[in-house]
Amino acid sequence: MDCALDLMRRLPPQNIEENLVTLLEILPELTEDLLSAVDQPLKIRTDVEGKEYLVCDYNRDGDSYRSPWSNQYDPPLADGSVPSEELRKLEIAANEAFNTYKELYYEGGVSSVYLWDMDDSFAGVVLIKKVNDGTVRAKGSWDSIHVVEVLEKGRTAGYKLTSTVMLYTVASGAKGDRQSEINLSGSLTRQDERDLPIEDMNSHVVNIGRMVEDMESKMRNSLQEVYFGKTHDIVNGLRSATDLEETKNRERLQRDLFGQLKGRKD
Repeated sequence: MDCALDLMRRLPPQNIEENLVTLLEILPELTEDLLSAVDQPLKIRTDVEGKEYLVCDYNRDGDSYRSPWSNQYDPPLADGSVPSEELRKLEIAANEAFNTYKELYYEGGVSSVYLWDMDDSFAGVVLIKKVNDGTVRAKGSWDSIHVVEVLEKGRTAGYKLTSTVMLYTVASGAKGDRQSEINLSGSLTRQDERDLPIEDMNSHVVNIGRMVEDMESKMRNSLQEVYFGKTHDIVNGLRSATDLEETKNRERLQRDLFGQLKGRKD
C-alpha cells in the first residue's frame, strides 16, 4: 500500500485517473484503500439552478452528488445525506465567502464547500478548481482540497486542517510542437492545527477562511520554489543568460562586501 501511494505521488496529477485505474488492475485487493487515500482532480458539474459546483467523495451518496447551492442531489436521491438545518445555514455562508475568496485570488474558477454533522461537532471540505485552457500554447489546472475537522470547546474551537494542492502546467512549443512541450506538475499535502476563539456559528467561517488562506499562500510559495525555482536553476546551470565572467565578478564583489561588513561588526 505504501509503495502504491508513493508511486501515485510521483506521477503527473493530470493523468492520475488513468494511472489509478491501471494500478487497480494490478492490485485489485487495494481498490477500496486506494480510492479513499488518493486525491483525484476535481470535476465540475452544473445543478438544477444552472450553477457550477465541484464533485468529490465528500458530496457523493451512491451515484449521486449534492450541490452546495440547491442542496439537491443529481441524479435525484430521496434519502440522500444532508447537513442539519443549522449546519446548512453555515454551509451557505461558507460557500458565499469562498466564492468571493476565489474571485479575489483566482479571478475565476469554481469553489464549493460541503459540511457534515459529527457526534461532537462537525467537519467539512473546501474545494477550489481553476483551469486555464484559453490559449493554444499554454494550459494548466489548480485543484485545492481542504478538509477541516472542528471540535467546539466552549468559547473556542479546535481546527485540524489537511490541505492538498494538485498543480499542472503545460506549455507547448511553436505552433503546438509537442516535441518542445514543457510539462511541470506535482502535488503537495500539508496539515495545520489551531485553537481559535468563536462567538457564534459564523465565527467558524472566518476561522476556516483564515486558515485556508494562510495554507494556500504557503503551499503556493512552496510549489513555486520547488518546481519553478528548481527549473530556473537548472536552465541557468546549463546556459547562463548573462556573461559568466560578469556573473563571477558580481559574486566575488558580493563576497568581498559581505566580508567587510562582517569584519566591522566583529
